[in-house]
Amino acid sequence: MAHEIKHHLTDDILMGYAAGTLPEAFNLMVAAHLSLCDTCRAQAESFDAVGGEVLNNSMSNSAAMTSDSLAATMALIADGAMNSEAAVEQTADPVLPKPLRNYVGGSLDDVNWRGVGMGVKQAILPTSSGASARLLFIPAGAAMPDHGHRGVEMTMVLKGAFQDEDGYFARGDVEIADSDLHHTPVADIHEDCICLAVTDAPLTFEGLLPKIVQRFARI
Repeated sequence: MAHEIKHHLTDDILMGYAAGTLPEAFNLMVAAHLSLCDTCRAQAESFDAVGGEVLNNSMSNSAAMTSDSLAATMALIADGAMNSEAAVEQTADPVLPKPLRNYVGGSLDDVNWRGVGMGVKQAILPTSSGASARLLFIPAGAAMPDHGHRGVEMTMVLKGAFQDEDGYFARGDVEIADSDLHHTPVADIHEDCICLAVTDAPLTFEGLLPKIVQRFARI
């Protein structure tokens, strides 16, 4: 039986995605989640429709346009079309949604994992500046170091599950953490956990060893 997604994206994030104002790493997170979540996909489509109506009204009111306005608008439309195609396409890979397969160059077998200690592995994905994206592999029952946040961290489960102070997260669930959350994610003991994590600022760790690992792992 498929897992019922209980932890969704916020309206602010979906509106930023529709408007094209999010960093690339966060766009990747949203696209990956929309490919798994009917609820958020429907909400995103409603925001796209509102944006289209605003654009139509703006054009009908004969607003002054700069020389590059048309090119910029067409670029946004093209980007939105590509994102919609990625969202609705059914993936052949049981773990990686289509948007993520584009970034790793194939399936989960093609991910270039690098160990960061205690059995945890990561693969940093190539995105533009402003935020970073990575895949995380956490062995069943293992705990990530206790940490806080200087900015926003979004984590979506692709396989397995984890639990922390905020609840239980399984495939498709997204945890959105900010400076108010200090947590210790622990992978479910029954299965290794694979997640997509995006951040717009470094995490904060207390212990010496996690701080050393942080510098090495660029977390």
